[in-house]
Amino acid sequence: MEELPQSVLFCCDHNSVRSPMAEGIMKKFYGTGTYVQSAGVKNDMEIDGFSIAVCQEIDVELSRHRSRSFDEMERWGDDLSSFDLVVALSPASQRRALELTRFFHLDVEYWPIMDPTGLGETREAKLDVYRQTRDQIIQHLKNRWGEPTERT
Repeated sequence: MEELPQSVLFCCDHNSVRSPMAEGIMKKFYGTGTYVQSAGVKNDMEIDGFSIAVCQEIDVELSRHRSRSFDEMERWGDDLSSFDLVVALSPASQRRALELTRFFHLDVEYWPIMDPTGLGETREAKLDVYRQTRDQIIQHLKNRWGEPTERT
């Protein structure tokens, strides 16, 4: 297990499902000592309602999340070079993050987290798939940084 970095950027395809979940859960588990943000390769979707629902089950609030892309982050002055660690949760975001490492020294890790969108026929089946994605993220966080330091 490693010490928590000063800053982490989670990224996925649209910043609407996996990366906001990872951002919210990490903040909940490890507190505000680490600056945590998330971004997508594209920003063409709002936060996903099923993501909000399954994170609410573990007391993580995502409904105020605003999706954003790498490009928007840079435009809004979030300096990508200031992140200690970029965690890519999808192959496309891993490629984009690795492109950025040509310009900045960034540590990029890839966590293969399942994309739950479009899976499951009924609302309950969809929620189950989103819970699996949430639980994969939780397992990766714990494997990397240990049990939550905040009361959960």
